[in-house]
Amino acid sequence: MSNPGIFLIQPNDDLVEMSEINYEPEEVLQKLLADYPSLLAGNQINPKAPRKWLFIERESGIPSEKGGSDRFSADHLFLDQDAIPTIVEVKRSSDTRIRREVVGQMLDYAANAVEYWPPGRIRERFAVTCKDRGQDPAQKVLEFLGEDFDSEEFWKRADTNLLEGNMRLIFVADSIPPELQRIVEFLRRQMQRPEVLAFEIKQFVGQGLKVLVPRVVGQILPPVPPPPPPVRTPEQIIEAIREISNEEAEMAQQMLEWSKVNFTRIRTTRTNIVPELECDSGVFSPIRITNDQDGPKLAVMVENIRKTPPFDAQERWSEFRSRLDNIPKMKFAWRENQSYSSVYLSAVSDEGLSAFRQVIVWAIEQVKAAQYQNAKGV
Repeated sequence: MSNPGIFLIQPNDDLVEMSEINYEPEEVLQKLLADYPSLLAGNQINPKAPRKWLFIERESGIPSEKGGSDRFSADHLFLDQDAIPTIVEVKRSSDTRIRREVVGQMLDYAANAVEYWPPGRIRERFAVTCKDRGQDPAQKVLEFLGEDFDSEEFWKRADTNLLEGNMRLIFVADSIPPELQRIVEFLRRQMQRPEVLAFEIKQFVGQGLKVLVPRVVGQILPPVPPPPPPVRTPEQIIEAIREISNEEAEMAQQMLEWSKVNFTRIRTTRTNIVPELECDSGVFSPIRITNDQDGPKLAVMVENIRKTPPFDAQERWSEFRSRLDNIPKMKFAWRENQSYSSVYLSAVSDEGLSAFRQVIVWAIEQVKAAQYQNAKGV
């Protein structure tokens, strides 16, 4: 045990001398990172926009050929709030591999993950981790991103970032040796992507207490901001649908024109047309016209509807859902804690689309009536 390095004053004014000790075994530090991702101090990486971490999995398998079994295993995989995949490799300073060998190991991880992880792989592994922990994946992402962010867009950005090699590689140890620090600094100067970092996370103990002190090591250059996700106009999204089907594009065009009349604004993302009604309680955005990798769809935004009065009451939400369920040959799947439900445009008839619009008009009227009653104090 080394000399005391931290002095902790307790509430009773007692002074606790805390001494640095090594992690025995390496597994201890690995588990701490999985349980407490904030140990990767995001404010030290980017003080103006501190990084937050969504834990994806431990022992993240990586193949070395298409369709092959996993050859490599990265200690941890995270996503930050910009959906940048972040691979973390943990070593103790006493492990001689931390000086040089671990660098080649990490570059193997990055190169093969970019090449051989298929779209949706990160999301699938996150769902498995949540299941093992007894957590709901949609709720965890909602807590991480906040209600104003599109979780579907987040997962798409993760796939795009991976495909483009927009990643982050982090070496973690109780002490970063000078040899590794020099390599990390060299890579940071020479490479825009991936971003390479090293963290020391020292452990201090004393009188039954433990303190963990993270510190980013080496020269920190201004981070390269990720490219903003491309935003398309509604017309561009519909043209993309037209490349799949003229019939579905015409249906999407009808919905767009109808939405311009019934909502106060139209917002778009890379793949979604999002009609929005501005109201006192926030933004009522019950539907989306989407053209993701699975094909053109019409989506009902369950999460948004259920937080908007009067549909925040269970009986009114049940009435809304019942009206949709009564539309012939247009069946939405309902699950607990889902953020949305969708149907393929190819499965929607003209009659079904007309009946769907009538339900949404009714819902808009209910929201407006609730706003009026609230303003009157009824």
